[in-house]
Amino acid sequence: MSDVFANRMAQSLAHAIELLEKLIAFDTESSKSNLPLIHFVADYLQARDIPSVIVPNSTGDKAALFATIGPMRDAGILLSGHTDVVPVTGQTWTSDPFTLQRRGTRLYGRGTCDMKGFCALALAMMDEYRDQPLHTPIHLLLSYDEETTCLGPIDTIERFGLDLPRPRAVIVGEPTLMQVADAHKSVTTYITNVRGHEAHSSQPALGINAIEGACDLVSELYRMAGGFASASDLDQRFDPPYSTLSVGTIQGGTARNILARDCEFHWEFRALPNVERDRVERALEAYAHSVVVPRLQRGEGIACVTTVTEVEVPGLRPEPGSVAESLALKLAHANHTVAVSYATEAGRFQAAGIPTVVCGPGSIAQAHQPDEFIEISQMEAGLSFLRDLAQELMSGKPQKP
Repeated sequence: MSDVFANRMAQSLAHAIELLEKLIAFDTESSKSNLPLIHFVADYLQARDIPSVIVPNSTGDKAALFATIGPMRDAGILLSGHTDVVPVTGQTWTSDPFTLQRRGTRLYGRGTCDMKGFCALALAMMDEYRDQPLHTPIHLLLSYDEETTCLGPIDTIERFGLDLPRPRAVIVGEPTLMQVADAHKSVTTYITNVRGHEAHSSQPALGINAIEGACDLVSELYRMAGGFASASDLDQRFDPPYSTLSVGTIQGGTARNILARDCEFHWEFRALPNVERDRVERALEAYAHSVVVPRLQRGEGIACVTTVTEVEVPGLRPEPGSVAESLALKLAHANHTVAVSYATEAGRFQAAGIPTVVCGPGSIAQAHQPDEFIEISQMEAGLSFLRDLAQELMSGKPQKP
């Protein structure tokens, strides 16, 4: 590596860390607005004569940002990242989670890994991208609510090909240790409510205990979970190599000596890409109708079970040889892809017909943890990846829209 190149890399890395410090200082937990961060980025881009569009949500308290470097037309490459982070409440941090701390080879702070590190790298490359004779545009999309619904990019995606350029490939910079992920599980979350009838606990025949029904349903969910784990069609690319079920919360009843009228539990299904997202919901509904409700009713005709879908995040299916996969593998100097078990916004882009992969700095093992961190070496690897992207789009011929 020449001294000139090494100096440029060191300067870019220092700039990315400065930007990461600024991004971390914005408390963008999903329950809060991300507008201060978005306006900071918009001002940063405007100062560099890089056009951007702010795409607000329906209530106006959050927004996505879409920017373009190079020719303003379709068939560009989109770098996608989210600006929201998970809460720090209840976690034990050894430093302020919203103040970047550098300790040895690591950068600590909420969002360093998931995924403001990637966002900072992309922003740090804007000057270099702007000054290059790009044949193909590079787009940047910063979204919101990825940690809750993954709906943040939807309004922007719907404008692709209309008043915003439509990318030909998307790279989502979630933490993969800079490996190229071409598949991830879907995640669907549900709220199931069991309605019974109150009675004194000494006279159980006079009432219907909703908690009893809920426990039956939860047991059935975990029976189905065991079936997925022991199935013969495991996909060893994933860890774990099967679809998973989990009940996160359960609450019901008013007192120990009152049969509960209501009991509600919150659960999720993370499905392999080839498994129907509503498979468990349909099975649970059938079990509730044929087993749980008749068992609770005891001829009273009062008990009922309702399940509401809360969030649906599509999985990412492999697309061997796609533009996104081929480009990302080349930039990562890799010859194979991986699969990840967590969900991302990648499935939203793929559902819109745009080839998409996931590739970004940091390890998912650090995400959502107290004292979340990213290794500086991962920031360096991400920077090399993004710098090679510019070289690739300069040397390649412009793509037809």
